[in-house]
Amino acid sequence: MSETPARPASPTASPPASPAATPTAGDGPAVREVREVLAAAVRELGGQQRDGQVQMAEAVAAAMVDGTHLLVQAGTGTGKSLAYLVPSLLHRKRVVVATATLALQHQLVERDLPRLVEAVGDGSHEGVDASYAVLKGRSNYACLHRVREGAPDDQGVLVEVPEGSMAKKVLELREWAEAEASGKGSGERDAAPRHTDREWRQVSVGHRDCLGAAKCPFGQECFAELAKEKAARSHLIVTNHSLLAIDAIEGVPMIPEYDVVVIDEAHELTARVTQAATDELSVGDVERAARRAQRWVDGDEADELSDAAEALRDAIAEARPGRFEIVPQQMSDALVLVRDAARACLSAFPKEPATGSGEAGGADAGRTQAKGSVQEIFVNAERMAADLDSDVLWLSEGGDRIPPRLCVAPLQVWGQMRDKLLTDKTVVFTSATLMLGGDFSAVATNVGLKPSERVIDDPPSQAVDALPWRGIDVGSPFDYGQQGILYLARHLPPPGRDGLGQAQLDEIVELVDAAEGRTLGLFSSRRAAEAAAEAVRERLPHLTTLAQGDAQLPELAKQFVSDPHTCLFGTLSLWQGLDVPGATCQLVLIDRIPFPRPDDPLMSARQKAADKAGGNGFMQVAATHAALLLAQGAGRLIRTTSDRGVVAVLDPRLATARYGGFLKASLPPMWTTTDPAIVRKALSRLAATARG
Repeated sequence: MSETPARPASPTASPPASPAATPTAGDGPAVREVREVLAAAVRELGGQQRDGQVQMAEAVAAAMVDGTHLLVQAGTGTGKSLAYLVPSLLHRKRVVVATATLALQHQLVERDLPRLVEAVGDGSHEGVDASYAVLKGRSNYACLHRVREGAPDDQGVLVEVPEGSMAKKVLELREWAEAEASGKGSGERDAAPRHTDREWRQVSVGHRDCLGAAKCPFGQECFAELAKEKAARSHLIVTNHSLLAIDAIEGVPMIPEYDVVVIDEAHELTARVTQAATDELSVGDVERAARRAQRWVDGDEADELSDAAEALRDAIAEARPGRFEIVPQQMSDALVLVRDAARACLSAFPKEPATGSGEAGGADAGRTQAKGSVQEIFVNAERMAADLDSDVLWLSEGGDRIPPRLCVAPLQVWGQMRDKLLTDKTVVFTSATLMLGGDFSAVATNVGLKPSERVIDDPPSQAVDALPWRGIDVGSPFDYGQQGILYLARHLPPPGRDGLGQAQLDEIVELVDAAEGRTLGLFSSRRAAEAAAEAVRERLPHLTTLAQGDAQLPELAKQFVSDPHTCLFGTLSLWQGLDVPGATCQLVLIDRIPFPRPDDPLMSARQKAADKAGGNGFMQVAATHAALLLAQGAGRLIRTTSDRGVVAVLDPRLATARYGGFLKASLPPMWTTTDPAIVRKALSRLAATARG
């Protein structure tokens, strides 16, 4: 590629990028209706219609009609939420929208849907069902039983007010929950006063601890049940990936019957489904369940569960952290002991009284929650003791005040998604990052679709058991070639295991100096982020340098936005969770290609399984993982049509390794250079322009 410098500081507005060649969505009545309502919505909202948005809306409408699965890559700024919300409201049957993050869920429910309903849901547009609801897991709502009766202590006794520093905050949360109940509020955690996870557990329950609406004395007022009732009356339901996975894949009914699901932030789906299907077990979990059972079990069964916990403690002490390719005999025996003891303990619980027997709600709650704790131990120990080829079992390392834990996760989730979601429902996957290596195949395979099933020409010719799907890239309103530079620091030494070397630190300081701050640093480890922050603070003391951990992320982001002469350095949670348009961020630094750690138990198991199946485990697992994170990281730079800047990757392997082409093809199509002098000059020009 030519090394002529680009002009990222050009004030000229860039034309929309042309979408990839794709099959048209057709021009049936449903598609025409969507086109008309979308135009009306954009007009009412005072926006401008975008070709990519129209193309996406038409494709989503067509998929909903013909039942063909759809993957849509829609770049930042396309307006993809409106492009799927309009056809969702027009679809004749219920639609579920699932997001990965609470931030997007909040945006849809608090901003996008109310504005859209106001624009087109007033009855003037025939066929629009504007009813919608948000649905979250039970633990995201306050539990009125815990608020009014207390939470169980380690012995299973309901404690009205906890001792110590938590008391004041828990009382505040209870007052808030009562106000929500009397004011017909939602009782959602997002609306609660600031609190910690530990404090929230004092006023909420998971599904195992819930008494059930029929038995709970406060069932008629229950926030979670009221949310489910509202969802059952609504046409559109907004939920999250995890709840979708529990409902569709694990078979636990959480969401009212629906026809189509739109999965936004779909690049996160596999990780979220895996997370929802991961179970953990620690010695403390078993001991706590045994203590709670003591009050309800008359025989020795609770004591035997405590003894099993000791056996598990000894087995964990003897085991090495990491994945168990072959489970040590002592560990296997301990898991069997825990499983059998938990099963016996469950059987020893007294039968629950008949409804209307008059037993106090507090006693009922204590027994239900104690039994739920033992049930969870049994289920997890049984799964781990089974040592299935379809699962991966490992021992976490633990740390300061965090004891080691056994973890078990599915080796893969594409099979479950294919059999239990894609076979029964029409699914639309969308994200700004679905084409890895320039193709949909990697993401499609991970979610349960086969590349051979992709429909290119109409009508599809498929086998009976095939799941046809289409993939379209509707482009982006940004001209990445003019707005951004991708800098590959080819001259630097390859990254080592000991963190950032002096050459990388020097490069970081020079680039940050040229940019006069305005830098978001995305690092592969907390240690690397802190080392870079220390170097910049020492050598560029006139700039403000913030490191993840200095304060909570929202506070750091606020400081970063308020002062352009600021750098913010952090790790994985910054890669996808920060949206900073404008001159605040003109340099995105990435210290190394974000491959999974070689000792990551789940990733290494998946890579090995792919190799064993005759594939290329490195490319299918490690490179795909890295491509996704790189694309997300690089996407932090250009957030509007006026943004300009540089993405600097300080890992020479992106320029020199054979897999570099696959990774680069996953990134926005920015102008690319390996010349540091060109990059520093471009950053200096941008800084001068920003100064005015």
